[in-house]
Amino acid sequence: MLFLRALFAFLLVPGVVAFLLPLLIAYFDPWRGAEWAPGLMPVVVGAFILLWCVRDFYVAGKGTLAPWSPPQHLVTVGLYRLVRNPMYVGVLTLVTGWAIYFTSLILGGYALFLAIRFHMHVRGYEEPWLASEFGKEWERYKTAVPRWRPRLRPWRG
Repeated sequence: MLFLRALFAFLLVPGVVAFLLPLLIAYFDPWRGAEWAPGLMPVVVGAFILLWCVRDFYVAGKGTLAPWSPPQHLVTVGLYRLVRNPMYVGVLTLVTGWAIYFTSLILGGYALFLAIRFHMHVRGYEEPWLASEFGKEWERYKTAVPRWRPRLRPWRG
């Protein structure tokens, strides 16, 4: 059952934000340029980061990325040892890749909008929830691992 919830959450949340909406925006963008193949590299890197994080939420956290089925354990493995929000970094990398690939300023603006929105969501909702849910474990992790800028060496906890 957890696997189906994780799959549904992945398809619904990042599937729409990082795949469906960017492709729709690009399709309807009247100022879009020609496709530029190097933009596919950040798309692939972003998708890899995103899938790795979803896996860590499922395996280490025993939950999903969706707020209705959150992890039961604080996820501090994998990319979470380098930065506190790698899933958002992955989505932003992916969407920026789409903007480059489609040479779309509108998609670039969408990526900027997402970055601002993610930051507001993390500060206003996720971090307070993590503090109330995981207490001292969260405080230790938060002190050692930056929110957005990756550490040079993985945190060992």
